[in-house]
Amino acid sequence: MKREFKLNEIDSVAQELIKNATDKVVCFYGDMGVGKTTLIKALVKEIGAVDTANSPTFGLVNEYSNDEDEPIAFHFDFYRLNDEMEALDMGFEDYLNSDAWLFIEWPEKINSLLPANYVGVFLQFIDESTRSIELNIS
Repeated sequence: MKREFKLNEIDSVAQELIKNATDKVVCFYGDMGVGKTTLIKALVKEIGAVDTANSPTFGLVNEYSNDEDEPIAFHFDFYRLNDEMEALDMGFEDYLNSDAWLFIEWPEKINSLLPANYVGVFLQFIDESTRSIELNIS
């Protein structure tokens, strides 16, 4: 799947991504400010989380639950990660073994820790209101 979209179409992009994802580990690639967190917010809403998503930049991970208080998604922002050991120290491997969705920003910081199968989402800036999205299934 590769296409351009307007930012006001983000909810339909999230629906399409959830429908087409072959795995619950979703890695987001793109420059700072391209809309990775914005798309993750829409995805968290789409899967039924009761919380509103926000960037976990300083805490590295945010947890989102359903209305039964069960964790259904984890949102990682590894931008400030210095090395993969920090991800291991926070228990990243345990998150991989959960049944929840894992939305990972800056996955290139933890390449060797990523599972063999994951969904790669590549975002590119077109203009102030338009982005390009490409979905790669590994």
